Amino acid sequence: MSEGIEGADIVGALLRADAAITAKVPEDRIKIAALPEGEVLPHILIGTTTTLERKTLIREAVVRTVERVSVRVRAENLRDQRLLRRLVVRCCAGRTGDIGGGSSVSITTDGAGPEGRGTDNAFERVQDLRVSHDATV
Repeated sequence: MSEGIEGADIVGALLRADAAITAKVPEDRIKIAALPEGEVLPHILIGTTTTLERKTLIREAVVRTVERVSVRVRAENLRDQRLLRRLVVRCCAGRTGDIGGGSSVSITTDGAGPEGRGTDNAFERVQDLRVSHDATV
C-alpha cells in the first residue's frame, strides 16, 4: 500500500525513470508543484488537480483513491513540446501494478489542454492523467 504516496509522486517516479524522457529533460527538471522563474527549458511540472476517495460506510485503513494529475510540458519550440507530451503519454498510459511507490496503480489518459505560450515565452501544454491507487489513511 502507498504510505503517503500521491498520484503526482507516482507519475514523477515513472517520468524520471524513463530513458526517452530523461534524454530530453534531465531528472532535476522534472518537478512536483512549482518551478522558479527563469528555469532552463525544457522542463516538466507535475501537479494534482483533484483527488477522490472511494466512500464506504466504515473507513478502512486502505482507501482506493483516484487522482487527476496534470503534467505540464514546457519547451523552447512547438515541435519539442509536442514530442515531450507524446513521451509522457507513452511512459504513463496503460501502466498497472505496484509502480512508482504506489500500490495497485492504474494510469489512463484524461485529456490534454490547449497549446500555448507560457512564462518566459515557453511553448507549453498540459497532459492530464487519471491515477488510481490504494492509499493508506
